[in-house]
Amino acid sequence: MSKTFDVVVIGGGPGGYIAAIRAAQLGLNTACIDDWKNAKGGPAPGGTCTNVGCIPSKALLQSSEHFEHAGHAFAEHGIGLEKLSIDVPKMLARKDQVVKQNNDGILYLFKKNKVTFFHGRGSFVKAAEGGYEIAVAGDKPETLQAKQVIVATGSSARALPGAAFDEQQILSNDGALRVGAVPKTLGVVGSGVIGLEMGSVWRRLGAQVTVLEALPTFLGAVDEQIAKEAHKVFTKQGLKIHLGVKINEVKAGKKGVSVAYTDASGAAQTLDCDKLIVSIGRVPNTTGLNAEAVGLKLDERGFIAVDDDCRSNLAGVWAVGDVVRGPMLAHKAEEEGVAVAERIAGQHGHVNFNTIPWVIYTSPEIAWVGQTEQQLKASGRAYRVGTFPFMANGRARALGDTTGMVKMLADAATDEILGVHVIGPMASELIAEAVVAMEFKASSEDIARICHAHPSLSEATKEAALAVDKRTLNF
Repeated sequence: MSKTFDVVVIGGGPGGYIAAIRAAQLGLNTACIDDWKNAKGGPAPGGTCTNVGCIPSKALLQSSEHFEHAGHAFAEHGIGLEKLSIDVPKMLARKDQVVKQNNDGILYLFKKNKVTFFHGRGSFVKAAEGGYEIAVAGDKPETLQAKQVIVATGSSARALPGAAFDEQQILSNDGALRVGAVPKTLGVVGSGVIGLEMGSVWRRLGAQVTVLEALPTFLGAVDEQIAKEAHKVFTKQGLKIHLGVKINEVKAGKKGVSVAYTDASGAAQTLDCDKLIVSIGRVPNTTGLNAEAVGLKLDERGFIAVDDDCRSNLAGVWAVGDVVRGPMLAHKAEEEGVAVAERIAGQHGHVNFNTIPWVIYTSPEIAWVGQTEQQLKASGRAYRVGTFPFMANGRARALGDTTGMVKMLADAATDEILGVHVIGPMASELIAEAVVAMEFKASSEDIARICHAHPSLSEATKEAALAVDKRTLNF
């Protein structure tokens, strides 16, 4: 006999598990289906983010940053170390423990909020009276009846044509997080978030890292001034970055991986490396959903077609996160999950796509919200700009990390903040102030007039706001 729920969420990543929890909080009888498994075959909810994305990558970034500080920065603090070494298996074990803590935390939250969890792969069976029939394929097959369905099945790494992931030599984000020893040479195809973060991890630990990027510009989505600063810093750190590259052939053999490519000048080149990380984007996970059984509409790229409120073409079927349009960001998925749960409950859920922050967790970190200077120029909107370097910030000097700046863009007439861009220490934390300010339609003058603690990195944001009016106090 099938079990009936008000809401069934297919997928337990950031969008899915958050949607399920919020739906349950609103009094809806809710189930969540997720098929991620841990090493022992048990449930591992959290999706790509928790298992092979955001969380484990940050754990490795933290470990590798400690290693780099110990080898290069501790001496100036008067701290001496001899025979510095890295135990990669132990580093990976710590990463796995961090992942497990997050998996277990989600299972606890399901229990706390009375969300019924099913471990397996969810798919549509057919439309049923008053809703849909959903199958759970796994160790314990189930059939569920759902009045409302939220699809949150996420995305997977896109492979290079003719170079499938083997996760031993040709690596997706998954394999890049499980490299058992520091490779002497590492190739990275794609200079996006995953490529740069993973490249940074292994560069810090001693690998020679070469990045091959197809686009002629570096970090094209980032404000151009910030991107140029990032390129300069990463190159100085030792990353070899080649732009305007065309990959011709990838061959994996006993001695490593060979990449034949054409450089920006049209010359044929070859990169030989021990491991190759491929980071050229992601594709939505809609295969196996059995969307055709109920007539769920997909677009030409395989994404579930939804309106601005995440409604699909079917009454009672919604979709959120990486499986729909918009940025593939965990926090975007979470906001959509909450909004959909609230809409199902008759409330007015809201997501402002204009104030979704972006972060690249390299060192220095890069974070931004709102429009870039090139976008404002292209739109013809008159604006003013203010920048402030961390080299003039007292806390940054004390930290020993004065790389980068804060940049603020404001409307020339109204002074409304249109975008904030940060490259430097703790940019991922600093950007939150800008998000709050933009949500409340703040002006640069508002930030300039707010008292910021001294000494703090956030003072750089205040000074950038002052710089919009050309009245910085410390530079």
